Amino acid sequence: MASTTARPRRAGIRRTITSDSAPSSSAPSVTVSPLDSPLQSSSSTSLSSLGSVDDVEVKAPAALVDTYGNKFEIPDYTIKQIRDAIPAHCLERSALRSLGYVARDIAGLAITFYVFHNYATPELVPSTALRGALWAGYTVIQGLFGTGLWVLAHECGHQSFSTSKILNDTVGWILHSWLLVPYFSWKLSHSKHHKATGHMDRDMVFVPRTREDQATRMGKMVHELSELMEETPIYSALMLFGQQIGGFPLYLLANATGHNYHEGQVEGKGKGMKNGFLNGVNHYLPSSPLYERKDEHLILLSDLGLGIVLSIVFFLGKRFGWFNIFVWYIVPYLWVNHWLVAITYLQHTDPSLPHYDATTWTFTRGAAATIDRDFGFIGRHIFHGIIETHVLHHYVSLIPFYNADEASEAIKKVMGKHYRSDTKHGMFGFLYAMWKSTRWCQWVEPNADAEGEGKGVMFFRNVNGHGVRPTKLAPSGETALKRPTLVVGSESDHEAS
Repeated sequence: MASTTARPRRAGIRRTITSDSAPSSSAPSVTVSPLDSPLQSSSSTSLSSLGSVDDVEVKAPAALVDTYGNKFEIPDYTIKQIRDAIPAHCLERSALRSLGYVARDIAGLAITFYVFHNYATPELVPSTALRGALWAGYTVIQGLFGTGLWVLAHECGHQSFSTSKILNDTVGWILHSWLLVPYFSWKLSHSKHHKATGHMDRDMVFVPRTREDQATRMGKMVHELSELMEETPIYSALMLFGQQIGGFPLYLLANATGHNYHEGQVEGKGKGMKNGFLNGVNHYLPSSPLYERKDEHLILLSDLGLGIVLSIVFFLGKRFGWFNIFVWYIVPYLWVNHWLVAITYLQHTDPSLPHYDATTWTFTRGAAATIDRDFGFIGRHIFHGIIETHVLHHYVSLIPFYNADEASEAIKKVMGKHYRSDTKHGMFGFLYAMWKSTRWCQWVEPNADAEGEGKGVMFFRNVNGHGVRPTKLAPSGETALKRPTLVVGSESDHEAS
């Protein structure tokens, strides 16, 4: 395999400590909770950010370009600069305010059910087609409010809901269990996602395929990928549909889109284990390599929550009929899953975003490998801004969503050209980005002529002729001495934020 496509594994990172990256003797402007300490172990159950341990002196590699063909530079600021830029009051959390949002979203669910249950009836709406359309609208509305509650439970997992860990975990456990999410199990794996965002061997969600993985999936040799013809739009649409319907259950059941290097992880429970059904890598078994032994009781508590909710659903199904339960609960549940997958996918998948191998990744770099988008009124007020302020969330996850806009503006001044956003067409742009990312972002590989650390920076490539072409390899696996070329098309004139 050519050196340009091989991915170094587990090599130590050489760090040159500078005055910016050395621990500061002065207190930063943001009061950092122990939950956000850079010294905590990888098994911490809080969803916190890492700190200055990842601050390094960056030596710029040569000629890195993203999928659009835009010049890419490795982030050169420090986590201390990010934290110092955030006003201290942005970390203030209010239990009363957060509970108010929970009450608001539950009221939205209850009022919607009351209105449709009492007025979308055969007596008042005799047309079966019209009544069916109204109830379809009901499932969409309930899915939106349900996603809002999911986001608030996500706040609980990050301890940004309130200053009380007991309140956070109690509310989060109840809300996520009702949405059939194993709260503590997901919280633990999500914590590892935050600690390794953009890391090809340790990230926990939407880890892209490498060139080798893509070739294996397609039954081709690695060097043939640059020669393949375009995938059909129908095939892409089917893949996108499957991802949106089954993506989240597959993640919980089989760790789909998560890393598949369990044997080398610090918890040491993954010997011989690989992702997939019935392989023991899931969010439901205490023995799963996703968790440490000391946290296994929390997995059982998560399972208990799911068992209680499923028992309630079964009772209601027997009492009111399974078709009613399908419309009242199951279809809205599928809508919630759809939005969760769409949001997470588009937060970490874009032609402008890099991924890093083990020799080049740092926390500061990985957190910048995310992108903010815009989903209009729904994103801001029903989804609680989870789409619009995600870059900040990866740097300091303790900030509650209602303070995130101010903190986001503050860190943009530090990040500068390294901040990524795509808000051009609002919610319609968000929906279109799902299709675009499916066509543009199929696997990652390094730039052909990258040097030094640049060899560990990978960008999306595809067989559809969009953006920078895949590196052309000789049949022996050696890289041809030819720079990747940019295919100019209707979308190649993207302006990086």
